[in-house]
Amino acid sequence: MRRSSTFARQVLLVRVGRRDGDPRPGTDLVLPERLVDRQRRRYGFDRFGRAGIGYERAEFEAIMPVSPAVAPTAPVDESSAMSIPLLPGERTPARRMKFALVNACTLASLMLGINAIFVAMNGQARLAALLLIACVVFDGLDGALARKLGVASPFGAQMDSLADMCSFGLAAPVVVYASLAGSAPTPAAAVAAALVAACAAIRLARFNVSPKDGRFFCGVPTTMAAAVLALTVAIGLPLPATVQIAGVALLAFAMVSSFPYAKLARLVKLPPWLWLAPVVGALVDIRLTFALVVVGYLVSGPLLWLHQRRTA
Repeated sequence: MRRSSTFARQVLLVRVGRRDGDPRPGTDLVLPERLVDRQRRRYGFDRFGRAGIGYERAEFEAIMPVSPAVAPTAPVDESSAMSIPLLPGERTPARRMKFALVNACTLASLMLGINAIFVAMNGQARLAALLLIACVVFDGLDGALARKLGVASPFGAQMDSLADMCSFGLAAPVVVYASLAGSAPTPAAAVAAALVAACAAIRLARFNVSPKDGRFFCGVPTTMAAAVLALTVAIGLPLPATVQIAGVALLAFAMVSSFPYAKLARLVKLPPWLWLAPVVGALVDIRLTFALVVVGYLVSGPLLWLHQRRTA
C-alpha cells in the first residue's frame, strides 16, 4: 500500500516553474535512482526500454488531461465591422445632392410635426392642423423624389418611418386632443389620442416587415389617417364630441385592420365623372362632402375584402 501510494503521488506531481515549454533548472523533482528502478520493475516499464527518469516523465505527461476551460478563439472577421454606405450605388456629387434633397424633405416633415405639437400645446389647434397637412405634403414628396431621382435606399426608408411616427403617430394625436379640449371629457379625449398613437406605431412596424402590394394598402395608412384628422380639425366639422371621439377611435382601428384600401395611384385612374361629384359637392358644402368621402373610403375596405373572399 505504501509503495502504491508513493507511486500515485508521483503521478499526481505537477511540475512548477515551466512557462512556454522552457525548463528552468532546479524546479523539477528528481527521484532517487533506486526508487526509479524499483517502480520501473514493479509496473513493467522495462519492457519499453530503460530510458530513465525522462521516459517516465514523458509517460506521465502523455496521460495528463487537458483543461477545457479555455476554448479556442475563432478569428475575427474584420470585414464585417466595415461601415455600410447610406447611399448604395455610385456615390457621385450629383447623386449625393439628390440624396440630400430627398432626406431634406423627410426632415422637413419631421420638423413640421414637432412644431405642430408646440403650436397645439399653445391652444392653436387649427394652425397645428395646417402644419400637419404640410407634413403630409412633404411625406409624399420625399418618396416620389427618391423614386424619380433613383436614390431610394434602406436608410431613407427608415428615416421616413421615423418621421411618420413623429408627425402622424405623435403630432396628430396631440392636435386631436387639443381640438377636443373643452368640448369632450378629458379622459375620453386622452384615450382616443393615445389609441391613435399606438395604432400608428403598430401600422408602421407592420408596414416595414410586410411584403408590399402595389395595388392596395393593408389597413388605412398613417399618412392618410393623419390627413383626415388634420382636415377634420382645420375645417371644423360641426359634430358632437361623442361622435368625434368615436370617429377618431374608428380611424385608429382602421389603421391596424387587415382590410385592403386602394392606393392613391388607383384612385387617380378612376373615371373623371367620379371625381366631378366631390368637386361639385365641395363647392356646395365642403364639410358634408369631406365627411361623405371619408366614410366612403373607410367603407371601401370591408367591401373589397368581402369581394375578394367571394371571388377567391
